[in-house]
Order: sequence, then structure tokens, then C-alpha cells
Amino acid sequence: MLNAINLTDKLALFDEQWAPKVIAEMNDYQFKLAKLQGDFVWHRHHDTDEVFIVLDGELRIDFRDSSVYISSGEMYVVSKGVEHKPFADTEVKVLIVEPRGVVNTGDATNDQTAQNDVWV
Repeated sequence: MLNAINLTDKLALFDEQWAPKVIAEMNDYQFKLAKLQGDFVWHRHHDTDEVFIVLDGELRIDFRDSSVYISSGEMYVVSKGVEHKPFADTEVKVLIVEPRGVVNTGDATNDQTAQNDVWV
């Protein structure tokens, strides 16, 4: 690939919320764009850390005993096995970095479970 990936252009290609879209791979890791708003499901990823990089807006990640707020230009790494629940008052745009095949709802399966490996 000899062209840069424009994150703004890629984000303009979809409107779905809580449905990460793959934009690149590096080794066994995927870079996924997502639009998030409202409440997500409590879940954990038993085998991997999960990186959230906020591109626009503010994301709150709740843990059972605390919360972290991530604003535009900031990132946070949720350690593997840690139960968490993302939340956004208004739409937030994020870049998520995690291994190929990771399901967005981790160990929980419900109506917020997105199809995996969808490229945009």
C-alpha cells in the first residue's frame, strides 16, 4: 500500500455505533475505527489488552471500582482480564488497537456484539 490512510475519510464511510471497522493490520494486530455513543455492555477480554485512542469527543471507561475519562488526543490501555464498560454522552470517534479476531463484547454476547473483521 503506497497511500496513507485518512482517518477522517474512513470515518465518513459508516454511521453504525459500537461496530468497529478495520482499517489496517500490523502483524497480528488490527487498527479499528469506531463511533460510540451511549452505554455499552460490561465485558472483559481474557487474553489481550485493548487500546482506546480518542480521535474526537470524550470517552468514559467504567470499571467496577472507578472510571477513566479519555479526551481527544488521549489514549488508555485496558489490561487483559479487566472488566470494563465504555460510555459516551455524545458521539465519540475512537481508534482501537487489538489482536485480529477480538470480539468487541469480549466474554459477553448480546445485541451489541458486532460482526468481526469488517473492513472499511
